[in-house]
Amino acid sequence: MERVIDIIESIANEKGLALNDVKDAVKLSLAKTAKKVYGEKYEYETQIDDKKKVLQLFQKVLVVQDEDERLLTGDENHICIKEAKEIDPNAEIGDELRYELPLDNLGRTAAATLQKELEYHIQRLLEQQIFEKYKNKVGKCVHGTVTSIDADENTYIEVDEIRCVLPRKNRIKGEKFKVGNVVKSIIRKVFIDKSKRITVELSRTSPKFLEALLELEVPEIKDGTVIIQKSARIPGDRAKLAIASLHPNVDAVGATVGTKGVRINAIGKELHGENIDCMEYSPIAEIFVARALAPAAVSNVKIDANKAVVTLSGEQKSKAIGKNGINIRLASMLTGYEIELIEEGTKKAGETKTAIDPNALKALFKD
Repeated sequence: MERVIDIIESIANEKGLALNDVKDAVKLSLAKTAKKVYGEKYEYETQIDDKKKVLQLFQKVLVVQDEDERLLTGDENHICIKEAKEIDPNAEIGDELRYELPLDNLGRTAAATLQKELEYHIQRLLEQQIFEKYKNKVGKCVHGTVTSIDADENTYIEVDEIRCVLPRKNRIKGEKFKVGNVVKSIIRKVFIDKSKRITVELSRTSPKFLEALLELEVPEIKDGTVIIQKSARIPGDRAKLAIASLHPNVDAVGATVGTKGVRINAIGKELHGENIDCMEYSPIAEIFVARALAPAAVSNVKIDANKAVVTLSGEQKSKAIGKNGINIRLASMLTGYEIELIEEGTKKAGETKTAIDPNALKALFKD
């Protein structure tokens, strides 16, 4: 069985695992094998001698008082202090003594058991490695090939070495995929399911997916010259972006939109025809709210706690609200304010106001 030591490095290299992790897996596998061969009631310890390249197995016993009652039951995990002194004159109560068990005595059955144990623990290491890899990719854009679509219209996509799932709820309304399609999406979350399998959940509806696509398409965003301060989406319909430039000679909106809109249109096409509005971010809340309501031109914005009271002309009100209320909804999601619209010259604002609560919207359009 000592030949197992010779293949530790090859296992680590072949599987791309850390050498110490493989060593720990081998030691744990041997300890579990010993328990199955000799009995669960015994305590074992394994050790790898790197100089001699030898794998060693020890049975551990605890040194107790001569009159300890556990000795009367024939418990082989304990030894009285008198006998311990005969083995090691320096032994004291509470110490652990170790007896080496020759691996050659384990036999073929034990060798087969050890192989199964080792395969199991190596597989767990590989799964943990994959889990950590994709956990670190949460929020990143990936692409893969559609392998299947189930009865609930969940789409399964093969990304590198793992099959990910794009749930129907995370798919843009109206888009459909077929087996063989290459699909871009963002990793929304990674978790271990009830069957202890790694599940990587993808999304195409998250605002983070829009941001990831922008980073891929716009070099100025990728290199950090232009930053995305805020984003809001109603997937497949419309989105709003608040962006800022860190360089005085770079126009944030112009760089993001591209010549004749080529950059932003490419992203809109990927998002099933989603219209994307870009605006320059302002740290001044009143200006930010006014820009977020574009294409409407507002007369005044007043911030009151979590509410933005916006005054505008009657002809601009419909533009501020937008078709089916989409413009004001996105503006509220983007700024984080409840937006109340009041027409100019209105004495009783309560009769002509329109208010949108961003907290209610967030419950409908979660990342």
